[in-house]
Amino acid sequence: MTSRTALFPLFLLAALFLSAAAATAARPQTGFLNRTVVVDREVYGYQVYVPAEWTKSKKWPVILFLHGAGERGDDGLQQTQVGIGAAIRKHRDRFPCIVVLTQCRKNSWWSAPAMEAQALKALDQSMREFRGDPDRVYLTGLSMGGYGTWDIAYRYPGRFAAYAPICGGIRMPGKISLPEGSPFAEPGADPYAMVARKIGRTPVWIFHGEADKTVPPSESRKMNEALKAGGGNVKYTEYPGVGHNSWDAAYAEAEFMPWLLAQRLAR
Repeated sequence: MTSRTALFPLFLLAALFLSAAAATAARPQTGFLNRTVVVDREVYGYQVYVPAEWTKSKKWPVILFLHGAGERGDDGLQQTQVGIGAAIRKHRDRFPCIVVLTQCRKNSWWSAPAMEAQALKALDQSMREFRGDPDRVYLTGLSMGGYGTWDIAYRYPGRFAAYAPICGGIRMPGKISLPEGSPFAEPGADPYAMVARKIGRTPVWIFHGEADKTVPPSESRKMNEALKAGGGNVKYTEYPGVGHNSWDAAYAEAEFMPWLLAQRLAR
């Protein structure tokens, strides 16, 4: 009798441990999660941000984020350090959504077919895994990713409920050539009007720094004017005295996320 009594606390402790382990296993992973996607036998690492309150009982809005040239690589992590990833870490309460952060390879561009394909496949994969709402999918990017945002908007009209390009553009600055395969390279073409026609009435919020020496603010101004001329639904914010890094201010805008998450595809 005494030995059985002595063993009882051990049984109780074991039961409590197993119960806690089971509860932990059942709890969904949240935060920044490592994922991979395969395109043409090439493996690409990316990150998915999942909010702490995520549950599979409802559909979730999803943001696809395209980083700038400085975050290119194949570590699958660096793209979380600049832009929307940094904004999430500062104000997690502002991001009640899934955020997909893919990574472009070095010496490539988002408009390259393989880079575009891996970004969109990562988006589709994340939507399936985390119950993404197909009517509330958004695209945003900064610098090179701003260019990529306009490019994907042109190539896939009607796929996204809203766009937020930051310090991006259509024509490349200075003597830099347009990426191979760009639809905007034809002589005499008006690329700004071409993109505006494809976007139509899909909501767009454009951001740029007035003192940007890397990507001229005229690129965003021209797109703003082209969208307005075509009857588009566009907001434009230009930060006086701000250089190329206009993304910190853009993602810190108190009204940005409420505006973005309020947009839905019209079915």
